[in-house]
Amino acid sequence: MCETCCSNVSRRTLMAGGLGLLAAASLPLAAQAQAQVNAPGDTPDAALDKLMQGNERYIAGQMRERDFSAGRAARAESQAPFAAILGCADSRVAPELAFDQGPGSLFVVRVAGNFVTPDGLASLEYGAAVLGTKVIMVLGHSNCGAINATVAALQKGNDLPGHIGDLVRAMKPGIEPVLQKQEEDLRHQAVIANVRANVRQLQEAKPILADMVSSKKLRVVGGVYDLASGKVELV
Repeated sequence: MCETCCSNVSRRTLMAGGLGLLAAASLPLAAQAQAQVNAPGDTPDAALDKLMQGNERYIAGQMRERDFSAGRAARAESQAPFAAILGCADSRVAPELAFDQGPGSLFVVRVAGNFVTPDGLASLEYGAAVLGTKVIMVLGHSNCGAINATVAALQKGNDLPGHIGDLVRAMKPGIEPVLQKQEEDLRHQAVIANVRANVRQLQEAKPILADMVSSKKLRVVGGVYDLASGKVELV
């Protein structure tokens, strides 16, 4: 067998073994926090409902009062988030506030433009396979600077400084079809297209997420957060 094949098999074996060890180490502790964070019998649909109900409370200004110091000792030992968010790094979007959730409830991955990276994918796999998240939401938002920069760069060929151009290259496949259609409200349509493209990527990510989606252990959905109202619309 060639060295490359041996190397690939070795990496796959190590990855599988490492995930098994992580699960064995984490699940017993996570089970202790499950009753505090998740309602018994949570399903992907129930997890999504919980997110959206929290957003309704946020919009209405009826967020639940919490003593964040309560349960701190238990959270130091384990975590059992019911949902994961792939969100934008924008400082105006705080998922825990937008969905009215306290510490330990959401597993959040953030990057400007809310797109899938290798590290982000690995984190979301860990959240689903080891920590037990039931739903992943790709969360875009209105007036996204990363989306606006990508649209401008694709239209005008802007030369962006440093590594910012990497954002454009990453988001181009999802956004470019919208530019070709010349849709009205182009930038908002680009936000939606980017969310949907990354939802599809996560739904098809093998071996972990795709298998969990097909077996209905996990849902991957897209949402857009409106900065002015705080409302999250599923897309």
